[in-house]
Amino acid sequence: MSANGLVCFTNCLLPQEDGGLILKDLWIDERRGVILDAQNTFFERKERPDRVVDLGGNILSPGLIDIQLNGAYGFDFSIYEGDDEAYKNGMKLVAEKIVETGVTSIVPTIITQDKKLYPKLLDLLRPFSTPTSASLLGWHAEGPFIDMAKRGAHAPPFLLSAPDGFASFEETYGVQNLVDSEDWLMNTDGQCGVRIITAAPEIKGVMGAVNELVKRGVVFSIGHSIASSQIATTAVVQGARLITHLFNAMPQLHHRDPSIIGLLGASPHLSVPVEDFPNPSSPTTAAMLSGVTSEAFDYVSTTPTKPGAMSRTASRSELHLDKGQIADMAFDRPYYDMIVDGIHSHPNSVRLAYSAFPDGCILITDAMKILDPNLRDGVHEWRDGKRFVKEGDKLYLEGTNTLAGSVVTLDKCVRNFSRFTGCSLGEAIKCATFNPAKCLGIENQKGTLRPGADADLVVLDRQGNPVSTWVKGRQVWSKD
Repeated sequence: MSANGLVCFTNCLLPQEDGGLILKDLWIDERRGVILDAQNTFFERKERPDRVVDLGGNILSPGLIDIQLNGAYGFDFSIYEGDDEAYKNGMKLVAEKIVETGVTSIVPTIITQDKKLYPKLLDLLRPFSTPTSASLLGWHAEGPFIDMAKRGAHAPPFLLSAPDGFASFEETYGVQNLVDSEDWLMNTDGQCGVRIITAAPEIKGVMGAVNELVKRGVVFSIGHSIASSQIATTAVVQGARLITHLFNAMPQLHHRDPSIIGLLGASPHLSVPVEDFPNPSSPTTAAMLSGVTSEAFDYVSTTPTKPGAMSRTASRSELHLDKGQIADMAFDRPYYDMIVDGIHSHPNSVRLAYSAFPDGCILITDAMKILDPNLRDGVHEWRDGKRFVKEGDKLYLEGTNTLAGSVVTLDKCVRNFSRFTGCSLGEAIKCATFNPAKCLGIENQKGTLRPGADADLVVLDRQGNPVSTWVKGRQVWSKD
């Protein structure tokens, strides 16, 4: 540690929040583990860093953030065998080893399983870190409120509906795990836990729970769903903020009903009156919130329901004449995450999605427990007597052609993404740092180089390969 705690990284390219890269020094305080404003620090403390780290022209990026990780290095977040300490040791193992891939923050993900296990697992998956590990930010529950038709590798006997709305979520996940976010147990750094729920809004009772979940600080993500455009749009108006592994476990894009994928290109001309939401007394809303669908949704009235009310489809007295101008959109398109391994989604599909909505793009791995950059191909044990077959970055359930998550690392997703879309490396980095942080509402603390943010950093070479990883200002891994 430097004598005065100040460290200067020099001769490096810094990713910006707009996707650019600039040649600039970065100062951190390694005692407090935070990024500093160099100018203010110099004038306030009248000191220069005692330690200077020359990065030789490499990229100094915020640490990568993976918001969907099912397991790694032999540990599966979905498996609990009755031993709390063994489970916590598994969490620690993943957190300390994943830094070799440039990841400094993860959201552990559990897939659909026996209802009785959720309260215990989610209670264990509270914010966690060690001085040399990535931060486990909280939990991501992928299921059990998903559609049978798009279940993928999720076990059918454990799928549920939500007949009692939000109460069904509390009964399944545990009341203590869905309390208001400010009351949820914080880690030693005072960081409130992140909670993500992937569910299908067309399942009975799910839509009626979205608004309450969001009020309690949960990021609601649409996934494993056959929702129509109307239902998917309603879920977003209710507060859904994310789409889980875009293109996978959802209907294909159709020009008459683009379904969930169509949210990326959501038009200012929507078919549901603004004042219908989130008013549960509206017949349209009441039907959708109950999970009932009908042909009537194709013909929802767009007439304002009270004097002076504005509909999303209200005509404008003037149309924009200037090139590049469109109507202001009251509808906020959700973020969407993608597994960019070249297998789960074709490179053309990845580029198409990014072109439609670049600011909403998030890269994930959806990696399973056999994730290990050094693991060989072959058959590997999974859970419930089932096994994986690993072929490169491909991962199947043995005896099927069903994709079962992935084994791609997030740093490779970044490199693939830049190649598939033609975007710059800085723009690809943004999709694995700032965008996921902003989706989770932690962009002042993670995924950024803003002064005051955690000094969670990864040094990348010009091809995007990790060279070293730093957590709270300390080097925790080096390629050498």
